[in-house]
Amino acid sequence: MPFTFNPGEIPGLMIIEPRVFPDERGFFLETYKETDFTAAGIPGPFVQDNHSRSARGIVRGLHFQREPHAQGKLVRVSRGAAWDVAVDIRASSPTFGKWAAVELTEENRRMYYIPPGFAHGFLALADDTELQYKCTAEYHAAADAGIRWDDPEIAIDWPLNEVLVSDKDRCLPFFKDLM
Repeated sequence: MPFTFNPGEIPGLMIIEPRVFPDERGFFLETYKETDFTAAGIPGPFVQDNHSRSARGIVRGLHFQREPHAQGKLVRVSRGAAWDVAVDIRASSPTFGKWAAVELTEENRRMYYIPPGFAHGFLALADDTELQYKCTAEYHAAADAGIRWDDPEIAIDWPLNEVLVSDKDRCLPFFKDLM
């Protein structure tokens, strides 16, 4: 199997470590193989791919889409480094309101699977960080929602003190007001 699947701290989250094949030319790795992901309990299909670039200190999120347009995401960093965060917003979950994070870098080549029912955000830890992710549902503007990145109730331990946040993300509601 070209992937190692590690359950995350919260049920449903999964850290994926692809097998890398280096040689004198560089390296090769598979970033997605439906049969392996399905066997590990990560359902598809993935229907949209996104790619962002951010400078060091940029926070994006915490975003999600409301039902029936909720998205699962398979996230990876192809350049730079990011602190990738998922917040459980499944009201019936025993970990409702809890967060988990993983550092994704171009060197460790890890991926993070975040199922539907989670808010997602990240902090770029290096300049020109490029984050790519596959989604299980297409973007639907009317279902777009989010939670403040610095919500004291969730209390995410972001690894940088000085960050930049878009006006849109700075105005997102607090968890208690949204849920």
